[in-house]
Amino acid sequence: MYSKKFTSILCSLLIIGLFSTGAKSADECFEGLSRSVFKFNMVLDDIVLEPIAKGYNKLPSPLRTGTSNFTSNVSTLLSIPNSLLQGNFNQVGHAAGSFLINSTVGILGLFNPAEKIGLKPHKEDVGQTLGSYGFGPGCYLVLPVLGPSTARDTLGLIADTFVDPFAHITIRENELLGISGNDMDYYSVRGTNAIDFRADNMTNLESLEKNSLDLYSSFKSIYLQDRENKINNSNNSDDDWGSVE
Repeated sequence: MYSKKFTSILCSLLIIGLFSTGAKSADECFEGLSRSVFKFNMVLDDIVLEPIAKGYNKLPSPLRTGTSNFTSNVSTLLSIPNSLLQGNFNQVGHAAGSFLINSTVGILGLFNPAEKIGLKPHKEDVGQTLGSYGFGPGCYLVLPVLGPSTARDTLGLIADTFVDPFAHITIRENELLGISGNDMDYYSVRGTNAIDFRADNMTNLESLEKNSLDLYSSFKSIYLQDRENKINNSNNSDDDWGSVE
């Protein structure tokens, strides 16, 4: 436990030290390393994630939709505290109401009746919350497996595991309202969410790979624009990475 806490604190201090920025752009502090990690991630995608995503796309549509609804519903838990921290009480209501209705009437989130009555919560995380308070993105970097990020968003990823109720009852090994889980629950949901995202964007990503002169720069541009849209609660920010075009 001490080791985990020490590592988290150390990573946080190192990442905070990377901030160098204005709010609308991210500097390349170590492009060579980021490009190397990007190449590794693309190989991993070719070998593991893309084949799984193709198999996932062959599943019956109701099963894929139910899986997507379930992981999205779990992700809504992270939006509740972040919307509150941002002072966006309208979105607190949307997120809390959506999770409550979909978890009950929607049978643990497999269905999405909340959307049919007008509840559409934005996806919010600590990185967006920091951005809403004026923190710039900091240095752009690519994380192994996780992909494009910035200093601010990497710090946000660490902080997410402290404010996310789902992380609280799984990887943080705590109990909330009599409910608890384990590491496997957390990483299974996160992994399924990644597969669902990859499957949804199969055609767009293939087109991006085919038509980009510099795929690394294209991913960077899309990621930074998407994060800016999310921080500003743009109408184009409903889906992860926008439409990835």
